[in-house]
Amino acid sequence: MLFKNKLNKTFNVWILADDRVGSRSQSISVADALEVNYHIKDIIYGFFAFLPNKLLGASFISLTTESQKNLSPPWPELVISSGRRTAPVARKIRSLARKSGIDSFLVHIMDPGCCREEFGLIAVPRHDGKVRGSNILAITGAPHQITKKNLENEAELWHMRLKHLKKPLIALIVGGSTKHRYFTTKMAQELASWASNMALNTGGSLLITTSRRTGDSAKNLIESITVPCQIFRWDEKEKSDNPYKAFLALADAIIVTGDSSSMCSEACGCEKPVYIYAPSALTAPKHRRLHQDLYKMGYARPLTAESLHHEWTHPPLNAAGEIAQEIIRCLEKR
Repeated sequence: MLFKNKLNKTFNVWILADDRVGSRSQSISVADALEVNYHIKDIIYGFFAFLPNKLLGASFISLTTESQKNLSPPWPELVISSGRRTAPVARKIRSLARKSGIDSFLVHIMDPGCCREEFGLIAVPRHDGKVRGSNILAITGAPHQITKKNLENEAELWHMRLKHLKKPLIALIVGGSTKHRYFTTKMAQELASWASNMALNTGGSLLITTSRRTGDSAKNLIESITVPCQIFRWDEKEKSDNPYKAFLALADAIIVTGDSSSMCSEACGCEKPVYIYAPSALTAPKHRRLHQDLYKMGYARPLTAESLHHEWTHPPLNAAGEIAQEIIRCLEKR
């Protein structure tokens, strides 16, 4: 284990994993980057979860009784959490652990909103806005579980299933509507047209996957594709294996919609060309800030009607690795 090798001691590590898939994945990706064994503590919220963190304090009040029972000794030396709602839980764990003589080190991804001084390390995406403090680590994008090993495994599982498609293979990763932004029929048709043109001009094929947020526009997008393709619709997920990671692994280039920082970060975690489709009506200001960072740092380029797939590469975007290295640095100083 990396901790044992670097620090000459073993750690009891807890992951606070709630019902938000993105938050859960980010915490696990950091633990994986540390190469440690860890315990996933499933967090189930109760009635009081809607309260602001200032009112909740360091407590388990926001959890169901069953979820509270799952948080019991032996207490962890390291806690990794993500998102606003897990912050009070992490703080309570630290308080209880201290009474047992254990000084838990809290690592939190995204701004906990209050009591930042109680966390040993807070990793905050730059595009979310500035948060200042000696324990703040600014990261680009979101931590993710896209690694070279994972991609190799997915490619091995899927390459024979996709061998009938002409190369280059261009992955089209489609998100959709968010709380205040809508992925419209017009956008779906435009994206399909631009992606089809890129494949047509290179003599290749598309690997298309949609998400829950794509909604009814998925049908419009799929009907507008004019080149050979392999399609996976989110509403078919119960019928077949999800090829999302395989598409990232086997693609020669990636087109991704800009409505999700996680999807953009995962695409940029691959060492291959990434093009972001981000019309202003779909893209929130914080996502636009992320896109600009990715463009400036050479991880991605904007998708336009004239975009052509060219051979270019970049280092993998790896926020999880950055956080892991900072955790090690902090713990070595203790």
